[in-house]
Amino acid sequence: MTNFTLKQLRYFEALARDASFRKAAEACAISQPALSMQIKELEDQVGRALFDRGTRDVRLTAFGELFALRARDIVRAADELADLSRASRDRFLSRLRIGVIPTVAPYLLPSVINELNRAFDGIRVEIRETQTTRLVQEVMQGGLDVAIVALPVSEPSLTELKLFDEEFVLVRSREDGDKPVPEPDALKEMRLLLLEEGHCFRDQALSFCGIGSNRPREILSREIMEGSSLSTLVQMVGAGIGVTLIPEMAVPVETRSARVSISRFDSPPPARSIGMIWRNSTPLAKQLLQVADVVLGAAAIMRQQQTAYTRPSSEALEIDDVGAASSSIS
Repeated sequence: MTNFTLKQLRYFEALARDASFRKAAEACAISQPALSMQIKELEDQVGRALFDRGTRDVRLTAFGELFALRARDIVRAADELADLSRASRDRFLSRLRIGVIPTVAPYLLPSVINELNRAFDGIRVEIRETQTTRLVQEVMQGGLDVAIVALPVSEPSLTELKLFDEEFVLVRSREDGDKPVPEPDALKEMRLLLLEEGHCFRDQALSFCGIGSNRPREILSREIMEGSSLSTLVQMVGAGIGVTLIPEMAVPVETRSARVSISRFDSPPPARSIGMIWRNSTPLAKQLLQVADVVLGAAAIMRQQQTAYTRPSSEALEIDDVGAASSSIS
């Protein structure tokens, strides 16, 4: 008789998702040996290998792919039963599993967590920061209650709620701060610094500059340089390597120790819509609407903090190496 547990199915899902024992163990908050033992026990119980274990990665077997489809349904159903219990027991949330994309998390999360703690007494907030594709998958599979992402994601099984729009700004070296703001087409002639593949913000920036994200990588690599974070990109600009675009919410944090200037684009500026997504079937929809109100309040607080760093489109903002700000006409 097969006697595997729901916990083993969760471990299986994590390993299938991350294709790495190390990453899956971290996500499950257990040791790699413990995870490996649980997966081996699961394989013994089903009588088939679920994973091909290579020297560098782990892949599902053909049987593992079929097993994964059913396992996801079981885990999702169990999560929705737990959510139903939470929704009926708690007038307000006691636990929230929230995912956030990397170009939002460092700037919005501090205010969000503070406001959530004020709104929901005793709430336990569990944060997951990763790229949009992974967040969408984890929300759909029940690993997250909600995610804050750039919209749209256009997934029929998910509810999308727009929260606010946000402009992108141009980051140039301090020496270029008094020059006219270039037109979008002119940016492709400069040394453009962007996030590496997988970040939706990269694709949005490429689109604004008129550069197709589906162009061959060898061509793109001659036109742009890549960085793993907005902080890296801004510091590279400060070193005189090129120019970059960053979301407005990142300006106070990322430019406070860089010798750069910040300029707004003429209308219509590049922008993105930030919103929340959750499963259509979640019993927590009412509570998640309350969370959306909290996030909107946190965003308002964040925008107030940005006031000293933003200027009308006709001005550029210089940020010196100790974070003091002064504006100059560009």
